[in-house]
Amino acid sequence: MILDPILDVFRGKAVTIPPLDGAFRPNTRLDDAPAFAELIEPDNLLASRDRLLASSGNALYSIAAGVAPVVVETFPSAVTALALSPSGELTVGLETGKLLISGKEVSLPAGIRCITALAYAEDGALWLANGSAEHAPSQWAADLMTKGASGSLWKRDAAGGDFRKLAGELAFPYGLHPIGGDVLVSESWRHQLVRFGAAGSGTTILAHLPGYPARLSPASDGGAWLALFAPRNRLIEFVLQETHYRRDMIDQVPPAYWIAPALASSRSFLEPLQCGGIRTMGIHKPWSPSRSYGLVVRLDQKMQPQFSLHSRANGTRHGICSVADRDGKLFIASRGGDCVLAIDTGAL
Repeated sequence: MILDPILDVFRGKAVTIPPLDGAFRPNTRLDDAPAFAELIEPDNLLASRDRLLASSGNALYSIAAGVAPVVVETFPSAVTALALSPSGELTVGLETGKLLISGKEVSLPAGIRCITALAYAEDGALWLANGSAEHAPSQWAADLMTKGASGSLWKRDAAGGDFRKLAGELAFPYGLHPIGGDVLVSESWRHQLVRFGAAGSGTTILAHLPGYPARLSPASDGGAWLALFAPRNRLIEFVLQETHYRRDMIDQVPPAYWIAPALASSRSFLEPLQCGGIRTMGIHKPWSPSRSYGLVVRLDQKMQPQFSLHSRANGTRHGICSVADRDGKLFIASRGGDCVLAIDTGAL
């Protein structure tokens, strides 16, 4: 109704979130999966031709079964994005907004300062997601709580040259998946996947996700995997509607204790709680509202969800930001669980 926005001032507005049902039906597959490697807050995963790489802080590790992760390279600041070109060039985005290709810094336009994802198209063109024009990648919670929508999408042609801005005013683009000459973008704060063409026009492919989407990665049969790094929560959704409360919270409360999504929870008694999430008789209910969660979604070739893998509210494999499909196994980086998981794709 046209009058709804006016009437909401007097009657209030219902806070609703999509249910975990259908392809998103909860399970315990992430908590049941064996740990492939122990690593503090693994963020980006990258399957190269001969090894599996994972970033943690400002270091890049090579990980393999049965051995401790080995440092491959370190950088001046935290690694925020990884990609491998068709010719094998390692491409790295850093917390400071710098972009390195084969170890050499690439000049970037002034508008890029928050590299959240990188992806090469088959022809060698490089796509870049700039999460925010106001915050660094590690300040993602501040971008959400201030209702940021200053992200952008950029592209550099295979022949080289400068990056061109194809789309702006995005609400924290966090993942990229090239499809021919187009690219699929996960827009975190709007809980959706949007397909952009070479001209910059976008079409929403999947909307109303039950969490905040992170990175996308190709599946072996032409579909894709989508990581969701945190769940949507009625309390958080309510706080996002309360402008004055949010401003006071941001000004007066340390970011770790904001009523905001988290990569891990239940680590401090100072963390905010929602009534249904309080332990009863020492038990944390798996269906209780939570600031953190573990969720990976399998998308078919039409980018529609088929099934999902979960670490529920009472689990520990939360904060999934990246996934890699390699040699019949699905590798999953859990920042909240400090580990990389491995699951046989044939068993899914």
